[in-house]
Amino acid sequence: MLVFEFKAYGKSAQMTAVDDAIRTAKFIRNSCIRLWMDIKGTGKNDLQKYCAVLAANFPFANELNSMARQASAERAWSSISRFYENCKKGVAGKKGFPKFQKDCRPVEYKTSGWKLADDRKSITFTDKKGIGRLKLKGTRDLHFYQVNQIKRVRLVKRADGVYIQFCVDGNRFENIEPTSNTIGLDVGLKEYYTDSQGRMVENPKFLRIGEKVLKRSQRRVSRKVKGSTNRGRARQILGKRHLKISRQRKDHAVKLARCVVQSNDLIAYEDLRIKNLVKNHCLAKSINDASWHQFRIWIEYFGKVFKRVTVAVNPQYSSQECSNCGEIVKKTLSTRTHVCRCGCVMDRDENAARIILSRGLGTVGHAGTFAAPLATTGRHVLGGSFPPKAALGTPLRVHSRLRRKPSGSADSPQRSGF
Repeated sequence: MLVFEFKAYGKSAQMTAVDDAIRTAKFIRNSCIRLWMDIKGTGKNDLQKYCAVLAANFPFANELNSMARQASAERAWSSISRFYENCKKGVAGKKGFPKFQKDCRPVEYKTSGWKLADDRKSITFTDKKGIGRLKLKGTRDLHFYQVNQIKRVRLVKRADGVYIQFCVDGNRFENIEPTSNTIGLDVGLKEYYTDSQGRMVENPKFLRIGEKVLKRSQRRVSRKVKGSTNRGRARQILGKRHLKISRQRKDHAVKLARCVVQSNDLIAYEDLRIKNLVKNHCLAKSINDASWHQFRIWIEYFGKVFKRVTVAVNPQYSSQECSNCGEIVKKTLSTRTHVCRCGCVMDRDENAARIILSRGLGTVGHAGTFAAPLATTGRHVLGGSFPPKAALGTPLRVHSRLRRKPSGSADSPQRSGF
C-alpha cells in the first residue's frame, strides 16, 4: 500500500466542516470503546452494527459517510485487539488498555463519500458534512494510478492545515545495479552512525537546536488564559514548531537511509530496543531526538524497494568485543577508543560497526556462494527482510543458524571475500 499526501485548500466554512467530520469520527470511535467496556463479549461485528445505532440516534453522526463510520469502528477494534494480543503474549508492564481519544485523529473514507476530479487536482466529498470541493497541492502525480486503486482517503489535520492522504493499492520496486559493497552501521549520540569503513555521519540534533524556540513558545502558551483566542493561536504556533522538528527528523532519516541502501548490497545494523534505552533519564531526550527507530524503518523499506539485503543483528557486546581477535574488552560509555591486547586500536564505534557487519554476514551467508532461492522466499532474518528477487545478482547460500567461528578460521566472515 502506497500513501500519497497532499495539502488541502478551501474556504473557512469548509475547514470548519472538516473539523466537524473529525470530531464525529472521534465520537464514534469513543462510543465503540464505551460499548466494549460496558457489555462483555462485544466483538468486531457488534461494533459495526453499533455504527448504525449511533447514526439513527444522533443526526450529526448520520451526516458522516457510512463507510467512514465503519472505519472509525475498525480503529476502535484495532486498539481492542492489540490489547488482547498483549495480554495473550504476557507483555510486561502496561498492556495498552484502549483509551478514549482526546486529540484529532484522521477521518478515513473508503470507496464512497468522495470523488476525485479528472485532472487529479481537486477532490469533492459528497457526504452531508458539507466539506465540498478541496484543492490539492503536492509533488505526487495521481495520473499513474486508476481511481479503483485508491482504497482509502484520509482527512488529516495538523498544526499548519488540513492534509489528504490517498492509500493506493500497489507495490514499489526499483532496479539498480549491484555495488558489491557491504556495510555495518553502529548508531550513536555523538555521531549519528559510524560504518564499518570508518565513515561517520554527524548527528543533526534537531531538537537541541530548536529547543530554545520551543521553550519560548511554550512559555507564551502558559501565560495565556485557558479558552481564550490568544491561547489558541499560541498553541497553534507551538504545534508548528514541533511539526517542523518532526519533519526535519523524517527528512534526514529518509535521505540518509536511501543513500545507504543504494550504495550497498547488504546493510547490517543493531536490533535495538529503544523502549528500554529511553528508561535512562539522562539520555532519553537525546535518544528520542536521534530517532534511530525511524532510520531503521526506512532502511528496511528501501531494502525492499531496491532489492537489497537488510539484517538486524543482536547488539549484545558489540561495543566490547574486539573485531580483530574476538576478545571482550570492557569499556565505560566515556571510553571512546578501543584498545585490545592484540594490538588493535581504533574508534570504539568503528570497531562495533565491524562486529555488526561480521554478525550480519554470519547470518546471511558468504560471498561468492550465493543461491537465488533465498531472495525469492521473502523470509525475515533477525528483523531484516529479503527482497522478492535476487538482490546481489550472484547466488546466495543461507546458513540460518550459522554460529560465529573464530576470526582465524578458514570459514570466518572476515575472510569470506565480501
